Amino acid sequence: MRIRVAIILCIALFTGCADRSYTPITPDALKVGSPATVFAATTRVQQVDGSFGPDRSESLSLLELTVSIPPDRRPGRLDFGYGQANPEKQFILAGQTQFDRSDAFRSRLRQELTRQPAGQRELTLFVHGFNSTQTETAYRAAQLAHDIDMPGSLMVYSWPSKGHALGYAYDADSTVFARDGLETVLRSLGNERIDRISVVAHSMGSFLLMEALRQIEIASPGWSAQHLDGIILISPDLDLDVFRSQMRRIKTVPQPFVVMASEKDNVLNLSRRLRGKQSSERLGQISSAALIADLPVSVIDTSTFSDEAESGHFVAATSPTLLAMIAEARNMTDLFEAGNVPLERAFPGIVTYARDNLDVVMENNDR
Repeated sequence: MRIRVAIILCIALFTGCADRSYTPITPDALKVGSPATVFAATTRVQQVDGSFGPDRSESLSLLELTVSIPPDRRPGRLDFGYGQANPEKQFILAGQTQFDRSDAFRSRLRQELTRQPAGQRELTLFVHGFNSTQTETAYRAAQLAHDIDMPGSLMVYSWPSKGHALGYAYDADSTVFARDGLETVLRSLGNERIDRISVVAHSMGSFLLMEALRQIEIASPGWSAQHLDGIILISPDLDLDVFRSQMRRIKTVPQPFVVMASEKDNVLNLSRRLRGKQSSERLGQISSAALIADLPVSVIDTSTFSDEAESGHFVAATSPTLLAMIAEARNMTDLFEAGNVPLERAFPGIVTYARDNLDVVMENNDR
């Protein structure tokens, strides 16, 4: 009975009244909102109306999206714009350019990167989670980047999520389907002259990212540490045993490697229950960092900020306080630089360096 109620609550949380299947392109929104450039690679099938839906495509589509960010909004607040959207209050898709050739896409990306000073050309790749449409993925990435004043360029990998609360099984299959596409994107970015590449994955997207890295490492041991300058898993919907098996395949784990978790994440609690009593903990709601103390991972406990967050399953992007703590860091390079000082400065009292010492980890968690 409890699981049934939880499922109903989850559906109510993720659905709502709006039609999420199509978002029109509205250039006039930029008369009110601020523009954000989001590059995108997707393995979704393009619809007749030009949008990219939930169906799976064997080919990779490359895009440049322009998102209109509404003025005077609270950090962490994200109102999706559909149909007759209000640019004063909602995120709106204001532009979409599709590239027929990968070299044209890379040329445009390089052009954007060169707007940054030499030696400081950064790119952050965002991999979305369960129940997300193409435009919602761009909105969320733009919102997070805007609220923490993230430097450099922004890109999303949009895998074919059903975009529906009842599409959990479909989405899980889609993450497996989308591994090759993400590997192609990662390897392509690794071949570019980018000073710093960070990858941020949310929820089910964390499983996809880890699977893609695993298969890259099998073919090219050491590739991840050589080309990636930081990995952040936010509320990862990822079985702890599976995560361990994936980590074992990575010859040298990129640093920093950050897991943002919350014991109050009810969505992950439901995910675990649906898998049965014998399932291990979900990484995103890990009860103690001591469980992964042998891994080169830093754990940030976001439980304290869950009550004020717009989404308990995406606290890192929807808690004004936590966003402010991130934004206080000078830039993403300082914030997620390898070593203990930057993370401790940005997140005082809530960072556990699981790799340092098992006894210290256990002592900190007992306080």
